[in-house]
Amino acid sequence: MNPAVAADQSGYHDVPSLGREVAVGSLALLVLGLVAYGATLGFHVGNLHNALLALTFAGVGLHVLRARSGHRVGQLFVGLGLAAALMYFGRQTGLHDPALPGAAWLSWVSIWLVPLVMAAAGVAVMVFPTGQHLSPRWRVASHAMVGLAILIALASALWPIEDDWRSSDLTFPFTLGGGDTARAIGWPLMIFGYSAFQVMWAAAVVTRLRRADGDEVRQLRWFVFAVAVSLLLLFAGQIAWGTPLLGLLTLPLVPLAAGVAIVRYRLYDIDLVISRTLVGGILLLLISVGYVGVVVGVGALLPVSDRVLALAATAAVAVVFEPVRRRAQTLVDRLVYGRRATPYETLSRLSAQLARDDAGLLEGLAATIAGGVSASEVVVWVGDAERMEVVAAWPTRPAREARSLAELGGRREVVRPVWHDGVVQGALVLTKAPGEPLAPSEDQLLGDLVAQTGLVIDHRARLEQIACQTAELQAAARRIVTAEDAARRRIERNLHDGAQQRLVSLGMELGALVERAAAAGDADLVRRAELARQQLLDATSELREMARGVHPAVLTQDGLEAALANLVDRSPVLVRLHVALGWRLPSEVEATAYFMISEALTNAARHAHASVVVVDVSLDEDRLTVEVSDDGIGGAALEPGGGLQGLADRLSALGARLEVVSLPGGGGTTVRTVLACG
Repeated sequence: MNPAVAADQSGYHDVPSLGREVAVGSLALLVLGLVAYGATLGFHVGNLHNALLALTFAGVGLHVLRARSGHRVGQLFVGLGLAAALMYFGRQTGLHDPALPGAAWLSWVSIWLVPLVMAAAGVAVMVFPTGQHLSPRWRVASHAMVGLAILIALASALWPIEDDWRSSDLTFPFTLGGGDTARAIGWPLMIFGYSAFQVMWAAAVVTRLRRADGDEVRQLRWFVFAVAVSLLLLFAGQIAWGTPLLGLLTLPLVPLAAGVAIVRYRLYDIDLVISRTLVGGILLLLISVGYVGVVVGVGALLPVSDRVLALAATAAVAVVFEPVRRRAQTLVDRLVYGRRATPYETLSRLSAQLARDDAGLLEGLAATIAGGVSASEVVVWVGDAERMEVVAAWPTRPAREARSLAELGGRREVVRPVWHDGVVQGALVLTKAPGEPLAPSEDQLLGDLVAQTGLVIDHRARLEQIACQTAELQAAARRIVTAEDAARRRIERNLHDGAQQRLVSLGMELGALVERAAAAGDADLVRRAELARQQLLDATSELREMARGVHPAVLTQDGLEAALANLVDRSPVLVRLHVALGWRLPSEVEATAYFMISEALTNAARHAHASVVVVDVSLDEDRLTVEVSDDGIGGAALEPGGGLQGLADRLSALGARLEVVSLPGGGGTTVRTVLACG
């Protein structure tokens, strides 16, 4: 629902005040009186649209104002209804033969009101359904339209520039000079103004429809259809037959479509009022027709007294009243509320939603409950009896603070606690239309839905618990990997700065000893000292390689790209390296990628007997893709205790997955992963 509409609904009053009831009733009697009295003065098809506009605009507007005092759309509709009633009455008196007292002046008023009514209708169309303009520019455009309408109305009041004075028996009440000049200027201005008004209506409605979403789109569809049909017939009639009469007769579709939008989609929360009004009208019409049919029809065929016929008609009405009322209520409910789901359909929809088990499960559950029990709002609260929070709602989630179970509910709200395993896990809060309590069948269905809601909330809580545990395990694994990398760096640093440096110093001492032995002429000592020095150099080299395997210093100092270049230089297999990095990555990501490539190169040389290895490392936003492919004999697999399995475990700690494609018989091996670097 549109936010402006939702905010406007917050001031709804369940029971209208006495003053408002009197005001609405008085206005309704005034409109009905003008139309009814005007209808007794004769039938004029060219004036019929004003009567229809008066009844439809005033009827819808008064219903809105009865429930929503001060609502802008209701005020505009009532004003249009009153103006149309005055126009209808004025023209009826002016067209009556013989002339009635004051008929010319009443006709005069009814005609210069036309541009003002058209402008007011345009404003009503432009602000429907929210009561607000689309933007300040549209507000300025509507003000310009009203200003132009005032100019046309002034010209029409002073001179007979309207076509109605020439195409009917109406008489202009007074004469001023300059009539020809006024018509020469006023008639084109009037044609331009009326055409511009209609184009502006259509543009505003289309623009609002394009910007709308959710319920407002559905509210506008009927309205847009009515406006489009009316404008199309106005233009078509003017072009084809030279008269806008056909389009004028369809203009009442606009307020009727607004009424349908209001009641079908509960636009202003007055659907129950109009529902009961429609049912009463249908019953009144059918009873009247039936009564007249019995009294007049049977009386014409049988010689029976009027009293007997009246009694027979009363008995017949009493017999058929309840079946007719039920059928009328069903028909009106379908018009007002749309087709309601049966309990079986509601439970079927719920089962389908439970099978999906998606993130919007509780929102779908709220919508299903609303459709099953015809609630205007359903809010799902989750928590214990002392503190609950809103987690889902239909049609939109309200912004509400946490509350206890005792604090939930209001005058028009039904609260049902949600229990599971004897513990309160949440609550459902339903809002029904005013004066429409839960029916017994709806109450039973709601009980079944509440039980299912308990299962859903419990299932959701278990999933959240599992997700938290998974996140904790992954965080623990990441900490272990980080600690392992830190330990590797410490070992590498200790080997490089401690044992390795001492061995290098010892080698230098042995070199000096070899030189002194050679100078002394002790060949045996020279040979033995040189052998010890060579063994020491070999041990130093092995220690250096061991340090690189633990954690290469270049990786810490210069980053992944330099470390991979160093690794490729020492590889016994030809390696084609492609690295595309724009910046330094997190240390655990760099270390994981390095050890993955190192393990892959070792496997390609020792086990796959590959001749060429291709290494691709690329960074796409915050995702690092690492892929190593060789042309070896294949057959690699994840085995417990193996190097690939260790890599897979390390990658899983970072939320990544190791992909291995290895076809035996010379198909080569490809290992691939994608690491998140955020």
